[in-house]
Amino acid sequence: MYWLTGIDTNPRFWWVTGLVLIIYGALGRLKDQGINTPPVVALLAALLFLPGMTRPPATEPLPVPPAAVQAGIVSESAFLDLGVPLIARWEGKRNAAYKDIVGVWTICYGHTRTARPGMVLSDAECTALLRSEVLEYRKGLHGYFTSQTKTQRLTPARDAAYTSLAFNVGIAGAGKSTATRRLNAGDIAGGCEALTWWNKAGGRVVRGLVRRRAEEREYCLRGLS
Repeated sequence: MYWLTGIDTNPRFWWVTGLVLIIYGALGRLKDQGINTPPVVALLAALLFLPGMTRPPATEPLPVPPAAVQAGIVSESAFLDLGVPLIARWEGKRNAAYKDIVGVWTICYGHTRTARPGMVLSDAECTALLRSEVLEYRKGLHGYFTSQTKTQRLTPARDAAYTSLAFNVGIAGAGKSTATRRLNAGDIAGGCEALTWWNKAGGRVVRGLVRRRAEEREYCLRGLS
C-alpha cells in the first residue's frame, strides 16, 4: 500500500476489514439457510461496538521531553557505547573461522568480508572488527534519515536500536522500513513500535527475533514518556 499510495497503513485497519468480511460471509450463509439474521446482527454489534463506547476518550500524545532530544548528531563514542554491546549480544561470537549454513566463511560476530579457513581472532580483535562494521551500517542507515531526525530525534539509544535492526536485516531494509519513515515524520513512538514487525524469518515468527526486536524497541523508547 505504501508503494502504491505513498501512505502508511495501520495493520489494525486490515484486521478489522478482514473481520467485517468474515462476519458478512457468516451472515450471508445464515440468511441462505433461512435463519433470522437481525438478532445475530444486533448481538455482533453489541460485542464489537459496546466495548469501544465504554472506553475513556483518547488523550493527546504527550510532548517529547527535552531529555529525549539531543542537540546535534549523536557522537560516535556515545553510539558505540550502547550499539556494540546490543548488537554483540544478539549476533553471537565465534573466534575461529567457520562456514555458515550457506557455506560462506565467517568469523567473530558474523563477519565474512575477510574471513578465511584457519583464521582465529582474539576477543579484542573481534570487538574491534564489530565496532568498525557497526559504524559502516550506521553511516549507511543515516543516509535514509532526514537532517531533522539526525539532529533532533536520535538519542544514542535510539541510534543503537535502528542500527541494530540494519545490522540484522540490511541497510536498505531498515532504511526503507515503516520504522524509519515514521521516525522521519516525527512519530518516534510509532517508529519504535514498527521495529518489532521485523520478527519473521522464512515467513514464520522467530522467538529469538521477537526478543531482539523487543530489546531494540526498549532502547528506542528511552527518554519518551
